[in-house]
Amino acid sequence: MTEATATGPVAATAPDTVTSPQAICSWLVDRVAYYLDRTPAEIDKGTELAEMGLDSVYALTLCGDIEDRFGLVVEPTMAWDHPTIDAITVYLTTELAR
Repeated sequence: MTEATATGPVAATAPDTVTSPQAICSWLVDRVAYYLDRTPAEIDKGTELAEMGLDSVYALTLCGDIEDRFGLVVEPTMAWDHPTIDAITVYLTTELAR
C-alpha cells in the first residue's frame, strides 16, 4: 500500500490533490476494501461500515491509517460517529480545511 512509503503527512505535501473529497473518498474505499478482502467496486460508500462487516479492530486500524495518511488526530470512535465512507469523507474534508 502507498501509505507505507509516505515520509510524512501527505496533506502537507499536496493538499489540492490528496485531500480533495474525491481523493479522500477513493482512499477510504481502497482501505475498507482491503480490510474486508473485497474489491473497491464492492464497497458501497453509503452503507454503514459495521453493516459491511468492518469490526472494531479494523475501525481502530482505519483511525490510525487516517492519522498516518493525513496527519490528523482522530477519535477512536470516529467510525461510529461517522459510520459511512461518505460521512467520514465529509468529516475529514472539513477537518483538513481548518
